[in-house]
Parts: sequence; structure tokens; C-alpha cells
Amino acid sequence: MPMLLIPTEAKNDLLNENLFQIELKPGDFKKISQIIYDFSGIRLNSGKEELVRSRLMKRLRSLGINGFSAYLQRVAADSQELRTMIDLLTTNKTSFFRENQHFNYMRSHILPALKNHGRIRLWSAGCSSGEEPYSIAMLLKEEWPEASDVRILATDISDRMLAKARAGEYDRENLQDLPSSRLLKYFSMAGAGSLRTCTVQNDLKNMVRFARLNLMDEWPMKGPFDLIFCRNVMIYFDSTTQRQLVQRFCSMLQPGGHLFVGHSESLVANSVGLRYVQPATYVKPA
Repeated sequence: MPMLLIPTEAKNDLLNENLFQIELKPGDFKKISQIIYDFSGIRLNSGKEELVRSRLMKRLRSLGINGFSAYLQRVAADSQELRTMIDLLTTNKTSFFRENQHFNYMRSHILPALKNHGRIRLWSAGCSSGEEPYSIAMLLKEEWPEASDVRILATDISDRMLAKARAGEYDRENLQDLPSSRLLKYFSMAGAGSLRTCTVQNDLKNMVRFARLNLMDEWPMKGPFDLIFCRNVMIYFDSTTQRQLVQRFCSMLQPGGHLFVGHSESLVANSVGLRYVQPATYVKPA
């Protein structure tokens, strides 16, 4: 029988295909879930096995690792690989002026009161790829152009998302909801067609300071803040972690300061020192 010779490229393809068939065993999924929870507070419940496997497969392939048990050994021995795994397993869905009711409330109720103080401190906690803090900066430019003492802190656990946020570069097709007036005013355009990109202009970038922060760790900033955005982040935490986090947010707010959470999230506001104002909007009593 003639010997079947497989070209090197085909062998690599077969290797990659085999890697894609690696099974995520229940014990490995349990270990990954516990690591993620202990490190970041994110709860990966049963049913997320395929999501975990699909998000980590490319990483295993790039490292030449052929099993999740071996990968977990790598994670245990390498703190940077732990950060990479956390990065790959966090969800980063956002958009400019997402849940616009918050920005409308900020425009009509919060900024008029703060203008008498001449300064504002804001925190975007879980800022992902930067759309939220840049939206805040646009609103401040439009509603309070004379303000000179403005500080917007934007934090996230993902190094990958923070790199994108600092670059401030977005595909044109992802900015469909922004009116052309804002695109022309706040972005520089490059490319054409489906390759067209929009980059946030420097005067807007300079209003935002990006930093990596795991919300489960100690917070190095002192505050206090006039406004904290933490939207669609706590849905990934259990109720105990959510309550502890909101209590910490409350301690970082000025009296009269506001906390915005996602519209799919709800708080027992009185039990953590906040007062309900409207859906997903809370204030710390003065």
C-alpha cells in the first residue's frame, strides 16, 4: 500500500482541528469558574461551558497546549496568563450613549446643580472599550463648555479593552447611532467604505484618564465622586458581591452624588445608603 504523504501545511491544519476538539471536562470548568470568581467576582454558572471553551481555544492553540488541565497549570504558575484568561472570559458589550436616559438625567438634573461648584469628578467603572467615558466627555463639552476642572476616571479589568479605549479608534459601522454632527465634531475619519475608522480627537481624550482596576481589589483613588457609572457590570456578580460593591460605591460618592447602574440591574437602595430616584438611578442623601 502506498504511503500517504501529508504536506506540512496540512499537518498544521490537522493539529489545529484537533485542538478545536479539546474537551472542557466538568472538573476543569469548575476550576476555571472558581478562579474567575475568586479573582474578579464574576460568577460563571453551569451552562457557560461552551462559552468558556470557545473563548479559550484560540489561546490554547497559540500556546501549543493540548488540554485545559495543562492550561490551568500554566495559569497557576504565571500571573500574567491569569490576567489573560480573565481578559478573554470577560464580556465587553457597550456603545456610545448606551441607555441614554442616564445622559438625559445628567443633563437636566445633575449638571445644573454642579455648575455652581465649578468642578466635577466622575468615574466610569467597567468602562470596557471607552464608549461610555467618551460619551460623558461629549456631554460635558456640550452642556458645560466653560468648565475647566473636570476629571473623568475610567477603569476596567481588561488590558485589551483599555488599550482600545486609550487608542479611541472605532469602526464607522459601530457608530451608526451617533449623529453626524457629533462624528464631525469629536472624531477624525480615515479610510473608506467598510474599512473606515473614526478616532476620538485629542481634546476629548485628554478629559479621560484610563486605568486598570479589578473592582474586587483595593481602590487606590480617594474620591469623592459626583457621579459613578457602573452599568451592566454587576449582572455578572452574585448578590453578596453586588451588595458589597454598591456599599463601596456609596462610600466614594459625595453627599448628593449619583450612582447609575444598568437597567437590567436593581438595588435595594436604602439598605446600602442610597435613595432610589428613577430606574437604574440612585442618589446618596446630602
